[in-house]
Amino acid sequence: MGVLFFARGAFTSARKYTGRHLCLTFFSGVSAPGVVRVRGYSQDTVERNVAGQFVCYHLPQRTLLKIQGQDTSPFLQGIITNDMRLLEEPGLTAMYSHVLNVQGRTLFDIMLYSLKEADAGPGVFLECDSTIKDSILRHLKMYKLRRKVNINPCPELSVWAVLSKQKKAGQEAGKPELSSPDKALVWEADPRTQEMGWRLVLDSQDNPLDIIASCEKGDTVDYQRHRYAIGLPEGVKDLPPGVALPLESNLIYMQGISFSKGCYIGQELTARTHHTGVIRKRLMPVRLSAPLPDLEDAAALQTQSGKPAGKHRAGVDELGLSLIRMAHAKEALTLKSSDDTTVAVEASVPAWWPKDVKNN
Repeated sequence: MGVLFFARGAFTSARKYTGRHLCLTFFSGVSAPGVVRVRGYSQDTVERNVAGQFVCYHLPQRTLLKIQGQDTSPFLQGIITNDMRLLEEPGLTAMYSHVLNVQGRTLFDIMLYSLKEADAGPGVFLECDSTIKDSILRHLKMYKLRRKVNINPCPELSVWAVLSKQKKAGQEAGKPELSSPDKALVWEADPRTQEMGWRLVLDSQDNPLDIIASCEKGDTVDYQRHRYAIGLPEGVKDLPPGVALPLESNLIYMQGISFSKGCYIGQELTARTHHTGVIRKRLMPVRLSAPLPDLEDAAALQTQSGKPAGKHRAGVDELGLSLIRMAHAKEALTLKSSDDTTVAVEASVPAWWPKDVKNN
């Protein structure tokens, strides 16, 4: 076992890790600040440990509602696309889903997390886009009727995404350990894809760096870039309410829908589309040859010959999501801004999609 001496100006803390982990001791009086001495470990290994293996992203654009009461499961079962009974299975405590209108179009994309507490009956935290919090509250209360459930916003809580910096392509990163698990109201793998890491819910006063070892804070814009790079939609910009169709938005690939649960609002069109097996358009990640800041909503995509190929939804800089006709997905596409600037657009098939889709 080696010992690391790392000067930080004054004594701050001492952390000991058992087994093969490194014992770290921080104190003053050793050479100049920033000098690292290690026995038995390379400097690269030490720098990775000090800098952090995980990145925490605060997501102010996401908010939480608390739904609790003995009728929580049957109440949500008739409103969401996924099957609430899955949360009753051992080991599954997080679930992705959409809430549809009667025409079968997406109103809200949500994530559900089982509550740890059971004193007030079964319940869940519902995560949604913060801009539509009031809309989803009205929607839920409209269908509540006489159900024995309480629905309340949770402004005192904050949502965080945690991603691994050390993850290699095709490999699942190990879940980071929490030093204070009791402070994490939610600590679950993102149910949509392992490419999205983990979801963490804390009291707004708590700092995730005090709870997750080897973690550093990241810029929320980088989280958005990661989403767009892998082609994962989230929120009203990517899934405009009353416009987006769940199957075109790859809800199946994100484990967000059940075709055996029975009736729910918007089921008829969704089930019929699924059983025909024909989905002509899909939401796909795209890369622009240059950023276009003046893009109109639903800006049209075209092929080189001028045929309509789909519509651009949203993005950050050169990365984004577009609803693309599958017949033109492998072609060179173009996109025009409101000032008539035209850029090339390249669509790609995400690595987390099923193999049979990726190979087509």
